[in-house]
Amino acid sequence: MRITDIQRCEVRPGRLVEWTLSPTTVEAAADLPEDSRPPAYIQESHIRTARSVREDGLFVPTWLGTAFEVPGRVDLDVLQEALRNWTVRHETLRSGFRCDGDEMRRFTLDADAVSLRREVIGDFPDAAELVQHLQSRFDVAADALCWPNFLYAAVVRDDGVMVYTIFDHSNVDAYSLHRIPAEIHELYAAGLEGRAEEETPVSSYVDFCEIERADADRIDNTHATVLRWREFIKRCDGKLPDFPIDLGLEPGGGLPAQKLMREMLVDADDAAAFEAHCRPYGGSLVGILAATSLLVHEIGGQPVYRTVVPFHTRVKSQWSDSVGWYVGGAPIEVAVTQAPDFSAALKTVRAELQANRSLARIPLARVLRLLGADFRPTSPDLYSIVSYLDARGIPGSERWAEQQAYALLRVSYGDQVCVWVNRLHEGLWLASRYPDTDIASKNMRLYVERLRDVIVSVARG
Repeated sequence: MRITDIQRCEVRPGRLVEWTLSPTTVEAAADLPEDSRPPAYIQESHIRTARSVREDGLFVPTWLGTAFEVPGRVDLDVLQEALRNWTVRHETLRSGFRCDGDEMRRFTLDADAVSLRREVIGDFPDAAELVQHLQSRFDVAADALCWPNFLYAAVVRDDGVMVYTIFDHSNVDAYSLHRIPAEIHELYAAGLEGRAEEETPVSSYVDFCEIERADADRIDNTHATVLRWREFIKRCDGKLPDFPIDLGLEPGGGLPAQKLMREMLVDADDAAAFEAHCRPYGGSLVGILAATSLLVHEIGGQPVYRTVVPFHTRVKSQWSDSVGWYVGGAPIEVAVTQAPDFSAALKTVRAELQANRSLARIPLARVLRLLGADFRPTSPDLYSIVSYLDARGIPGSERWAEQQAYALLRVSYGDQVCVWVNRLHEGLWLASRYPDTDIASKNMRLYVERLRDVIVSVARG
C-alpha cells in the first residue's frame, strides 16, 4: 500500500461511524487476572518511551493504521461483525498491559468476551473538517498509554464506505497493516453471503512475545550479539545512529515537529530493472542501502554510513498471518572510501547484511539493557531507518489501487529520519518522516531526487 498520512488519503465527506470495544468488554478486562506471558521487549520499550516523552511535557501520538474503500451500499451490521471477527482472530488486540510501578503486566480477554459498540458521530460535509476530527480522535483512541488503544471508523456515503482501522504501534507492524484490507473484505463478503469463512487458526503474537523474550533472556553481556552491538555503538560515538545529513537541529533543542514526504519514486519497469541489477547482491533492499550510503556522503560528507536496518522476525511460517510487531534491527556500516561507487557499495552492503542480519533476532532493548547503556528516550524514534518492503506478494495487493487502500502513519514530533520504500505493482513508493526545518526539507528533497537518479541510471544503465 501507499504509505501516507490522514491528510492525503482521499478523505471524502460523509457520515462518520466508529466502533470501539464495548463498555462490557472494557469492564471485563478490568477484572482479569494477570496473563503470565510478558510483553515483547519492543512493546515494553515503546510504551516506556511514550511515558518518558509524556513526562517531558509532550504528547507524541504514535498510531498507525489503514484506510480502504468498500464499494456500494454497505450493511453496517455485517461490517461490524466482520470487524469483531477480525479482532477476535488476533489475540494481541484483546490483550493489554497494566503498569505496576516499573513493571508491565499483561491481561488478555477470551474471544467470547469481545464485543464492539457502534456510534454514529455525525455528518461531515467538509472534508478538511473531517480530516481534523479523525486525526484528533485517533490521537486519543490509539494512545500508547491507554487501553484499549485501537479504533475502527467508517465514513459512509451512498456509493461506498471508507474504512479506517487505527492502532497504537504496540499492536501492529507495517506487514500487519498491509494484510488488513483483504481480510476485512473477505470477512464482510462472507457475512453478506451468509457463509462461514473457511479460516485456519492464526498464531498469536502474545505467544510469540513469550517465546522471543525467553530466548532473549537466556543471553548475557558476553554473548556475541551484545559484543557486536557494543562495538557498533562505540563507533557511533556512544549512541544509536542518526541520519547523517544536516537536519537543521539546534543542539539541546526541544523535540521538533515533523513533516512527511511521500511520492512515487520510479515506475514498475524501472523498479523491475533495478531489482534485476541488484538481485545477485541480495535485491532491492541492498540497492537502496548502497545508494543511500553514497548519497549521505555526497550530501553530508560523512565517510562512513552507519544505520540500523529493520528486519521482520517472522522467521517461522506459523507467524505469517499473525498481527503484531514482528520487527528487529541489524546494524551495518559502509565506509565510502572503500566503496566509492555503486557496484562496490552493493558488495559491501551485502557482506554487512550477511554478517549482521542474525543480530535482529535479539531485541535491541534487551541488548541495551545488557550493555548498561542509559538511553533515556527523548524521541519516539531511537534511531533513523531506511526500510524496504516488497509488498506485491501480500494477499489482495493487486486490488489496493482499486480499493484506495493506504497505510497510514501519524506525523507529529521527532528528531530522526525514517524512510520507507515499498515495492508495489505500479512501482517504488517512498515515504519519509523527518524534522520540519528548512535545512532538513532541502536535504531530504535532495536525497530523494538523487536516490531516484541512482535507481533510474542503474535500471536503464
